[in-house]
Amino acid sequence: MADERNLKNVAIAVYALQAAGFFVGITWIVAIVLDYVKRDDAAGTWLESHYRWQIRTFWWGLLWAVIGGLTAVVVVGFVVLAAAAIWIIYRIAKGWLYLSENRPLP
Repeated sequence: MADERNLKNVAIAVYALQAAGFFVGITWIVAIVLDYVKRDDAAGTWLESHYRWQIRTFWWGLLWAVIGGLTAVVVVGFVVLAAAAIWIIYRIAKGWLYLSENRPLP
């Protein structure tokens, strides 16, 4: 039970770091490192889905940020960046809510 509580606290910290990443970008790196370090510890628990969710949020968000940044010169990139930001905010909020209810993510 103590291990599960520790894993949940790390997941909470990662969601907070991801949210802070909109203001201080380096926190995204700290968050993804924490996810990869603790992912194996969470294997087989309901928290595994949160670590997977957080990792996917990072990589897909990075992909869309790069695509948006590269296409910003033709203006459409700003739309891509805005859509990516909204999607990331949604994933952080959904993950955090499920975590607060001790529920795995689908």
